[in-house]
Amino acid sequence: MRGLNRAARLAAQISLLLALMSTSVYMVTRVYLDDEERIYNEGNINEVATSGGPVTIGHVEWKLDSLQPYTRIVDKKGEEIGMGSTAGAVLMIAKLTATPRKGVYLKDGGFTCGADLWDDRGNVWQAGQNTSDWELPTNCYADDSDDDGKDEGFELDKPRQVAMIYVIPADAASHVVGVSMQDRNGFRRVLITP
Repeated sequence: MRGLNRAARLAAQISLLLALMSTSVYMVTRVYLDDEERIYNEGNINEVATSGGPVTIGHVEWKLDSLQPYTRIVDKKGEEIGMGSTAGAVLMIAKLTATPRKGVYLKDGGFTCGADLWDDRGNVWQAGQNTSDWELPTNCYADDSDDDGKDEGFELDKPRQVAMIYVIPADAASHVVGVSMQDRNGFRRVLITP
C-alpha cells in the first residue's frame, strides 16, 4: 500500500508540474504573439486587403484603384511636372478612392492622410511628392487650385479620388506589392494590394 500511495502522489506531483509549465508557456507566448501594439510599432503588416479593398481605416474607407509606374507626369497644358526624380528612378502612382465616414474630422473640407508603398523585398517608401498641377489631388486637403476657384473638398460619405506619388528605383517597380494604410489608435496596418 505504501508503494502505491507514493507512486500515486508522485504521479499527481508530476501532472501538476506539467500543467503549471504548460500554462506558463501558454501565458508567455500568448502575450508575445497577441501584442498588437508591439507588432504595430515594429512596422509589421497585420491585415491584407486583396483586389484593391475596400478597407476602412480611421473612419475613412479606402479603395486602391490602380498602382502604376510613370517615367514622367504632365499638367493640363502638357508640360512636364518636375517631381525631383533622379536618373534611374521612376514615379509610382497609387490612385485611391477615399470616402470619409461619420467620425472623421474634416477640417476645411480635408483631413490628414498618407500611405506607404511596399515591395516584396521589404522596402517601404513614404508618399512625399505633392503637386497641385496633376489631374488628381496628391493629398487629402481641399483643392481650390482649379480655374473656377471652386473649393472641391471632401464630404462625408462622398467618394473622391486622390493620388499618392512615390519616387522609387526603376528596378523596384516590378517588385511593388501594394500600399499600406495605418491607424495608430487601433494598432492596425493594412496592406492594400491591386
